[in-house]
Amino acid sequence: MSLFQDQPLKIYNSISKNKELFTPVTAGNVGMYVCGPTVYSNVHLGNVRTFMSFDMVFRYLQHLDYKVRYVRNITDAGHMEDDADEGEDKIAKKARVEKIEPMEVVQRYTVDFHTILTKMNNLPPSIEPTATGHIIEQIEIIKDILEKGLAYEVNGSVYFDVLKYNEDKIYGVLSGRKIEDAIHNTRVLDGQSEKKNPQDFALWKKASPQHIMRWPSPWGIGFPGWHLECTAMSTKYLGEKFDIHGGGMDLKFPHHECEIAQAEVCNGQNPVNYWMHANMLTMNGQKMSKSTGNNILPGEIFTGENTILSKPFSPTVVRFFMMQAHYRSILDFSSEALEASEKGYNKLMEAIKVLKNISVGASSSFDVAAWKQMCYDAMNDDFNTPILIAQLFEAVKQINLLKEGKATLIQEDLDLFTNTLHAFVFDVLGLVSEATEQEGNKLESVVNMLINMRKQARDNKDWAMSDQIRDELKAMGIQLKDGKGETTFIVE
Repeated sequence: MSLFQDQPLKIYNSISKNKELFTPVTAGNVGMYVCGPTVYSNVHLGNVRTFMSFDMVFRYLQHLDYKVRYVRNITDAGHMEDDADEGEDKIAKKARVEKIEPMEVVQRYTVDFHTILTKMNNLPPSIEPTATGHIIEQIEIIKDILEKGLAYEVNGSVYFDVLKYNEDKIYGVLSGRKIEDAIHNTRVLDGQSEKKNPQDFALWKKASPQHIMRWPSPWGIGFPGWHLECTAMSTKYLGEKFDIHGGGMDLKFPHHECEIAQAEVCNGQNPVNYWMHANMLTMNGQKMSKSTGNNILPGEIFTGENTILSKPFSPTVVRFFMMQAHYRSILDFSSEALEASEKGYNKLMEAIKVLKNISVGASSSFDVAAWKQMCYDAMNDDFNTPILIAQLFEAVKQINLLKEGKATLIQEDLDLFTNTLHAFVFDVLGLVSEATEQEGNKLESVVNMLINMRKQARDNKDWAMSDQIRDELKAMGIQLKDGKGETTFIVE
């Protein structure tokens, strides 16, 4: 029997504003889509929190024995500077300013995104599609919406007709915004806009002569609207109806609202059963902002090269800090908060180390099964990681009692206690032991030293030594990969 059959999960659904029993579309399988980054700058710490929250969700669903297809996109075109379809494409603007190709911008910041999430021990998604890789699918969706009379073309651009859609459907079903209020609070179009109504949003935009990201379409040379890509990619890989759609709270309107409207027109239904939104991260009680200087990049936390924190903090301590707040709660980032999290993390890791040397007793003074169920109860209540962590510190308390001889566990309970603790700390919360992390860093340093020795051997045409280093590393499960100008390695 699968674990999810014994552990019913409730998820807070943003569209119903209630916790609902999770019932997947297909029994035993979960389709989850999360809006990924627009790769025009280094990944923002607040975005890292969002992706970490859904990594935790992904991990827990897998822990419950669900087969999960997790799709998280990369936005590499179509995201304009503001939500009213005005301004430049963010990536094109960065490319113009730096005088490089847009795909150079995309590559640079996609690598940064992956590097930071890997350091934070986020699992990779099952599929990571890009907007530019799905232009054809987006064009087909636009054709469908036009044929159904819910969009209009003007001067090579195509817009979704929000007011016409709202005649039969509800635009605002997710965010709770009323179209009447939006009309009342929006200035009248000044004749410069192509839109029939200010609320309409772009499905396809005509490319101006200077716009460097452009594709052919039935309406002329242009590029797709930002909202369209997620409809195209989520339904392509997860179907017209799937289980979970996640993202930051800031995406609820207009991005997710537009996704619902597009899917309703094309497929006649809201594409998602459970809409989930992670809350924001503040710093020292204020909104994080580059313009005010109240901002820090993840890499600056790890190196300590900043003026905000008292010292460097490891990625796993930052992860533990973020897991101490519920994903739907605002979390305030500060040096004091990280220091407290580091102390708590060290206490937890020390207890896990002590548990390895606990002797078996003749009886059990601690109800391990009941404690285990309380851990599940916490996670089954909309992924309540702070309550789970409180239970983990109850485990720390019991470990200290065991160490002092004031408590005992029989072998069966000791095994259950150890396995459960490891499952929730490492598999579900995604923490890593810093000792393990340090060992990994040492391994990387040693292998890189051998790669340099091999390069010197090759430069000296000492092919025997070069091959010996490669073959002996391979025998140890470390495979070298020679690329253009550099050698990398993977641990098999």
